[in-house]
Amino acid sequence: MSKSLTRGLFAAAVVAAVPALAGAGAPQPHAASLNHAPLVMRLSKDEFRIAFGVTARGCATYGCSGMIRYRVDWKTEEGKTAAEYKRVSYTVLPKYERALTVDRQYFDTAEGAHTTEIVKVTVATITCTDALQPHAAEMAANTR
Repeated sequence: MSKSLTRGLFAAAVVAAVPALAGAGAPQPHAASLNHAPLVMRLSKDEFRIAFGVTARGCATYGCSGMIRYRVDWKTEEGKTAAEYKRVSYTVLPKYERALTVDRQYFDTAEGAHTTEIVKVTVATITCTDALQPHAAEMAANTR
């Protein structure tokens, strides 16, 4: 057998074995959702922390990560309203199905000159990516 054919067969075997190593014949679906409404904490006149509790089903074996894209509706003490889209990443560690992530934000029109109020936080999307996928691709690439 040629050397390149042997390497190709080895790479294919590694990629085929990854689901077996994960303990499942078919990949489990990954889904992330919030386990409660976002929690808004005021730190100063215009500085806030927004906390998201994430439940990620199917991520307990190898963990997973993702991105939360959300919209914040806020207003100044003069009544000026605004809306901004933000995003924050999260990571669910192996053996767990939950995570907490906190985003730090400033909302004002004049660098701390106003007291602002967050009216509403709405989650637009939550992504969830298996932590094993990059490792499988890396293992296959290293065998070439």
